[in-house]
Amino acid sequence: MASVIEKTIRKAVTPAIQAVASINRARLPKGSENPFLKGIHTPLAAEHTLENLTVTGTIPTELDGRYVRIGPNPFNEGGKGHHWFLGDGMVHGVRLKGGNAEWYRNRYIRSRNLEEKGGPAAVGGPRRGMGDTVNTNVLAIGGTIMALVEASSFPVALDGKLESVAYSDFGGGLTGSFTAHPHQCPVTGEFHAICYDGPTQDVIRHVAMDREGTVLRETEIAVRNGPSIHDCALTEDFVVILDLPVTFSMQALIAGHKFPYRWNRDHKARVGLLPRDGSSSEPVWHAVEPCYVFHVGNSFEDEQGQVVIDLCAYETIFDGDMAGPYGKALGLERWTVDGNAGAVRRETLDGSGQEFPRPDERYFTKPYRYLWAMGLPEDGDLEFVAPMPLYRHDLETGERVQRDFGEGRIPGEFVFVPRSNDAPEGDGWVMGYVIDRNAGTSALEILDAMSLEPVASVHIPHLIPPGFHGNWIAAS
Repeated sequence: MASVIEKTIRKAVTPAIQAVASINRARLPKGSENPFLKGIHTPLAAEHTLENLTVTGTIPTELDGRYVRIGPNPFNEGGKGHHWFLGDGMVHGVRLKGGNAEWYRNRYIRSRNLEEKGGPAAVGGPRRGMGDTVNTNVLAIGGTIMALVEASSFPVALDGKLESVAYSDFGGGLTGSFTAHPHQCPVTGEFHAICYDGPTQDVIRHVAMDREGTVLRETEIAVRNGPSIHDCALTEDFVVILDLPVTFSMQALIAGHKFPYRWNRDHKARVGLLPRDGSSSEPVWHAVEPCYVFHVGNSFEDEQGQVVIDLCAYETIFDGDMAGPYGKALGLERWTVDGNAGAVRRETLDGSGQEFPRPDERYFTKPYRYLWAMGLPEDGDLEFVAPMPLYRHDLETGERVQRDFGEGRIPGEFVFVPRSNDAPEGDGWVMGYVIDRNAGTSALEILDAMSLEPVASVHIPHLIPPGFHGNWIAAS
């Protein structure tokens, strides 16, 4: 833990570091040269409300709610040192009801950062004093639609029309940063999150909340080097911590880069098992070969009591100064952790590069069979020129079903929606946005979850820039 003296020194030198960073940032390439500010990543210039959208196919009448996704949409010029992960947040949502697509809306998250740049007026609510851009995930917590980001700002509550209502620290229970990926246990309804914070390099926090979003406890966990922990995993008994070799880089910060995290060859990769019931504040750590993980598909305890984690891994990521998450994807892997501080066993389930693994969320923390993921372009070009399929994995038989969307059509994250609360695993639909780079349009595609055959397409007459995470938020 940092001593009071260390924290005081760090706070005192921050203005000087920021001043040097600003000088060096002026030497970086112009924002117009950044690939995440042009082409399909060109930010939308306006907020839209489109009603009674055109639909191809038939929207299932069981679907009553909103599909909402969030991502970066820089207001005006992104500027020098811009990184894809840091643009102003914008939510895009489609309201489905009674077999109709009632509306599409896109709305900025009303931050003070946005207002200072000439954007819409900011909403109220508590801030953390270190920037309030929120742009990474959106989901329901305690009956409220919440926009989330990691390592910095508190979340933002949205209303049913996706307008920002207020920033939230969950009634005062959240004392520090939050995460983009809190995981909910389908049995207890509890949410669990592993949270890191940019200026704090020696501590991360486990935050546990009840189903209504009331913070039950926050547990500090000692780390080194300020690791970037985008996601965590959850089982019946444990929260799984992925402490991997992407860490805070003072060198990158001083050089003027706004995203100060880099691949760190000196940082030991490890996986921690922390009792989720709060019975211990010390994880049991297990060594793992150096790699990085953005997203976990699912995790559970097997018959031997070992923790099993299915995830998408990278050999390296952020290895150098870059404007986005460039790295070598290793595909879908299964990690087994025995709980005895041994080494993590890694097994490749599918060697094709892929991301955004999503299960039937009713089976999160449980043994399961089906997983959906978005294929990554083989050339690693995040302009997404190469083909990008959608996969449905059968982890029991090893079968992989693939859906190709056609030349120039680029999918984002797809989420599973069950046909009913008690439907069998995998019985339902998957949905997500697909953009057409040639036509400059987008669509909310609804597919049969098992066959990946089209069910309905909701047409949107403009291009929605590639974003991050989306979820189906039922009206009930």
